[in-house]
Amino acid sequence: MSNYIIRSMTRPEIDLALAWAKLEGWRPGLHDAGHFYPTDPNGFFIGLLDGEPIGCISAVKYGDDFGFIGFYIVKPEWRGQGFGMRLWQTAMAYLQGRNIGLDGVIEQQHNYQKSGFHIACRNVRYQGAHDSAQAAPGPDIAAIDAVPFDALLQYDSRYFPASRAGFLQSWIKQKQGAALAALSANKISGYGVIRACDGGYRIGPLFADSPGDAAQLLSALLSHIPDDSDFFIDIPEPNQHALNLVTSYGMQPVFETARMYTQQNPAIDLSNLYGVTSLELG
Repeated sequence: MSNYIIRSMTRPEIDLALAWAKLEGWRPGLHDAGHFYPTDPNGFFIGLLDGEPIGCISAVKYGDDFGFIGFYIVKPEWRGQGFGMRLWQTAMAYLQGRNIGLDGVIEQQHNYQKSGFHIACRNVRYQGAHDSAQAAPGPDIAAIDAVPFDALLQYDSRYFPASRAGFLQSWIKQKQGAALAALSANKISGYGVIRACDGGYRIGPLFADSPGDAAQLLSALLSHIPDDSDFFIDIPEPNQHALNLVTSYGMQPVFETARMYTQQNPAIDLSNLYGVTSLELG
């Protein structure tokens, strides 16, 4: 392993990580690299063996107290030889002292538990096919620009463990997608983002004060994509209203992870969290 080195990724190398994620069936967004990398340019790592990229991991810092691990991938032919563990140790050292979150696939959850993570809840990905007859935006849905950014950031803080202003400013400006807000008495009562991904469109986040707001937002978001497109959303299993919503669209479960943390579970109201932002940056 003497010819194996780990260093920070360059921006173009994030595209390679996304290509690997596609091969894993994770359905990354088509433009995720441009949103992810600026969030923490020092928090993306690549492993090279004799100069060849064979693995990657991200360890993104949010503020002083929280971090999130994602993109933990080793090319299949190099697995089981310690290369992934070196990447893992690099990411954990980079986030040392913080509460660290991740979304662990089923087969790796036991390993994460051995590293000090505990399961907070299951996230289940649902897939559906868009039917334009179901997409009817309600009167209280507006473009995200109608909401002052400070108000949006404050609302987002209910559902994410740390301030993520830089990420959010970028995330709501999707090239192939849309970001919408639900309004009640001219105040935000929910927001959601839809973006083009490998094989369709992904919705995330989807946060709402009520099942009605969530339903209006989902319908409005779907009005921005072509008919017959596949769409995906990762819902937290404890939110029964989210399950009712995806079931109403005939969506089916296709993938599962667990949100895990090293420290105490953040004070997040899962009853109003209808869709996880991403499995890579939280």
